[in-house]
Amino acid sequence: MSIGLLWFRQDLRLADNPALHAALAECSQIIPVFIDEDGGNSGLQPAQSAASHVWLHHNLLDLQQRLKAKGATLVLRRGAALSCLQQLQQETGATHLYWNRRYDPRGIACDTAIKQQLAAECNLRSFNGALLSEPWTVLKKDETPYRVFTAFWKAKLKQGLATLPLPEPARITGPTQRVSSLNLDELAYLPAVRWDVAMMQHWQVGEVAAHRALDVLIEQRIATYKARRDFPAEAGTSQLSPHLHFGTLSPRQLWHYAQAYLAENPAAEEGVRCFLSEIGWREFAYYLLYHFPHMVDGALDQRFNVFPWREAEDYAADLQRWQQGQTGLPIIDAGMRQLYATGWMHNRVRMIVASLLTKNLLVPWQAGEQWFRATLVDADLASNTMGWQWVAGCGADAAPYFRIFNPVLQSEKFDKAGDYIRRWVPELRDRDNKQIHQPRERGDGVKGYPLALVDLKASRQRALERFGVIKKG
Repeated sequence: MSIGLLWFRQDLRLADNPALHAALAECSQIIPVFIDEDGGNSGLQPAQSAASHVWLHHNLLDLQQRLKAKGATLVLRRGAALSCLQQLQQETGATHLYWNRRYDPRGIACDTAIKQQLAAECNLRSFNGALLSEPWTVLKKDETPYRVFTAFWKAKLKQGLATLPLPEPARITGPTQRVSSLNLDELAYLPAVRWDVAMMQHWQVGEVAAHRALDVLIEQRIATYKARRDFPAEAGTSQLSPHLHFGTLSPRQLWHYAQAYLAENPAAEEGVRCFLSEIGWREFAYYLLYHFPHMVDGALDQRFNVFPWREAEDYAADLQRWQQGQTGLPIIDAGMRQLYATGWMHNRVRMIVASLLTKNLLVPWQAGEQWFRATLVDADLASNTMGWQWVAGCGADAAPYFRIFNPVLQSEKFDKAGDYIRRWVPELRDRDNKQIHQPRERGDGVKGYPLALVDLKASRQRALERFGVIKKG
């Protein structure tokens, strides 16, 4: 009799789960387990956020119910992963241990230590359940990693990405013995003051809900994805990032279903190809994190480690106004309030608010990345870090230092009728379509809305001067 421990992490799904698939093929009994590592951090990344903890709670509840319907029980433990797995192996006599791989420095170190310590006790196997292909399989001719997305993506596509997703199993046979488990509520992922209730009204979670969201994308949005994705007032983006982050969907599923749609609808090629390239950017984020682990908290372009950012005591008040959506710049405030209310922000607006913070306000990109990590339900370490460094100009394939988004021009271009601003900044709802994009001027009659935090023209010039110095270094 073979007993397999199946360790769930950021792969909270039953379909297209390579670790689960292998466990079912090789073991007569499966013990699914989720470990709350380090007392609430989940081991998924440093400082897992309160918002994503809420999302995690609901997805674990869904996974529990789906496993139970298949014949298995999800075991919940808390503590260091190695200790928990050692204890489970001793309690159950498990002969095998399966998981899908992680790519962040902390996760890699943890998994390596487990392999070293448990290899003599059971058969350990790990799989790729998070990416289209492994980061180490795509290298330049000199065996070094790419730093430019276009070259990376061309090389990756050339290798081929045709593997079909794995099916959901009909049944999962659990152990004959009872295995002790914590109650989900004991993990305390939900806040004591239930601010999360309002946030979660914007979402449906779990594997079935994730597939419904994917169906909406394929059937209603993907054909026009390229044309509509930059307009925050429209439902033009996929909004699948939280499902990808916790693995209720796999990138392989997205790739397969988008390609299948394209085969039947060749006229939709522009939209589909644009969407597939966004999957590519996620792949690139994990690729960079794997090959350049220092970018978790340091600039990929290490010249920026000595960049003259403002000091914390100098920018603290400005950072707080930015966080609260009280900058007096309408598109910025709309985005920050959307983030706080829903745990999500439109991608175009993410770039605009990040540009203001790092360039107009000269606040270190780490401060913005940390706030996003604290408030996003899709607080993905790889994508979040890459995005912030891209905007700040210190990452791979980075936006040039002289590219500084003007929030007024961006607002006029991508929210022309002001619908997005009116939804999230109701103080400005009575402004006409032209004036709604402008920072408030003294005496303009708008009550309860602040004057602009910064002069856009002067702060842009200041940023150009400082970034110009670092680029010459």
